[in-house]
Amino acid sequence: MKILRSIVILILFIPLIYNAQANESKVYKDTVKNDSGSLFFHNETFHFSNTLDSLVELWYIKNSENLKSQVVPQQITDSSVIPDFPDSVYIERIKSLNSAIDLPFNPVVKSFIDVYTRQKRDKCQVMLGMTDHYFPLFESVLAEYGLPLELKYLPVIESALNPIAISSAGAMGLWQFIYSTGKMYNLEITSYIDERCDPVKSTYAAARFLKDLYSIYGDWTLVIAAYNCGPGNVNKAIKRCGGKNNYWDIYYKLPKETRGYVPAFIAASYVSKYFPEHNLIPAKIDFPLNTDTVTINEELHIEQVAEVLKLPVLEIKNLNPQYKRDIIPAGKKDYSLVLPYKYISSFIEMEDSILRYKDSIYFSPEARLKAPSKYISKNGKVKPGNSSKISYTVKSGDNIGYISDWFDVAVSDIKNWNNINGNRIREGQRLTVYVPKKREHIYQKVNELTFNEKQGGNWKNKVERTAVNNEEKLPTEGNYIIYTVKSGDTLWDIARKYPGTSNNDIKVLNNIANEKSIAPGQKLKIKKIAD
Repeated sequence: MKILRSIVILILFIPLIYNAQANESKVYKDTVKNDSGSLFFHNETFHFSNTLDSLVELWYIKNSENLKSQVVPQQITDSSVIPDFPDSVYIERIKSLNSAIDLPFNPVVKSFIDVYTRQKRDKCQVMLGMTDHYFPLFESVLAEYGLPLELKYLPVIESALNPIAISSAGAMGLWQFIYSTGKMYNLEITSYIDERCDPVKSTYAAARFLKDLYSIYGDWTLVIAAYNCGPGNVNKAIKRCGGKNNYWDIYYKLPKETRGYVPAFIAASYVSKYFPEHNLIPAKIDFPLNTDTVTINEELHIEQVAEVLKLPVLEIKNLNPQYKRDIIPAGKKDYSLVLPYKYISSFIEMEDSILRYKDSIYFSPEARLKAPSKYISKNGKVKPGNSSKISYTVKSGDNIGYISDWFDVAVSDIKNWNNINGNRIREGQRLTVYVPKKREHIYQKVNELTFNEKQGGNWKNKVERTAVNNEEKLPTEGNYIIYTVKSGDTLWDIARKYPGTSNNDIKVLNNIANEKSIAPGQKLKIKKIAD
């Protein structure tokens, strides 16, 4: 019966996910053998590192108090104190994880550990901060299905724990389900709702998917590979290798992106345990850890809830990312709404008022037809809003992956802005890059720096500090400087310019009740930066 079940599952899977679970969501450079025959991995980890970048766009991360000083503590920004270890240390540490999944160490794995611990330290610390919220959910569901708890690291490499992550292949959510696989596992996907973005329901679907894959392969490393590229591609690789069913034996017959996927999983497992040894400090994110759900049985718009309960609308959206048009399409079917725990009783008491609040506006034909901004296709050739255009001249040693890191933009955007089809760029080529206007003064310096300076990782902080020091500063009683608010500034943006200062510090010092009330030209008192 077990063999028959495996055959049936495989037959069902092949037509739907033969071409990959989300094989375009992360693009890795090919892993090749060097002259000595050992594996090595090029530095161009492309979309893997950009997945980490996308995480910091979430509302509850952007609005976390003093996040800047938590994510990049001053005492560890100097690259000289970012520790490095011999391979023997990595080998022993990975062995000590006692994982139910085979976790070998090799140069490919080391390359991905380097992304977390060196190249993307600040983003990694944000991701580590998010684990407190999501890992208990993952572990609970995985345990319920009798699966290894280590599989909780899959969403780390799939989405960097971003519940609204969308890949170029259309894979969505924490677990990056494509449409067909999501439907196969009974996730509702309509014009109004996409349960691939529902943290709870997508986790249950992923557990069922992983359990079914294990019934086919009986090997967790192959299961992880199949989760990424689909069982059809894994089966082809096994066939091409004469029936060998070890991941590292079929490595070169797998799609390129999957060759990086399992090493990235191993690296995530390692970093989640040994981040203190690398002086990584999980960011303290103001995520509402205490939440509860209410049942909705009538049509409801998220902005109705936000306005009546005086809650930031983006906070509610991020707690309920499955609602594509901000409308909960209840009526024929009940749905749930997640809210911070302290607002649950208020919602229940005021439910009738909330349901009737501006209902003729929120449910007008025009409002229903309006596409939600996060689902509108982004055309990289169009200049992003509130941005500045910078021209960068390619220099010897540059590659498109490096340039995306220096400018903090996606590789795909650089390619779209400059009509680049592959990954090749040439020395002397002029590239157009769009950056936020507020940080234009930083990115303008890229053309002036040497390759080693750009790769050093600390140059952006130095440029920012220099800019702050060059601004007009009017002493007040010798202990403060005066900052003039610019168009588009928020208190969080201003606080980032002054290490050791939080947006809350500025609010208290200037008697500001509402952060949104600051205006261009307004003078704000800031504590002096210690020399």
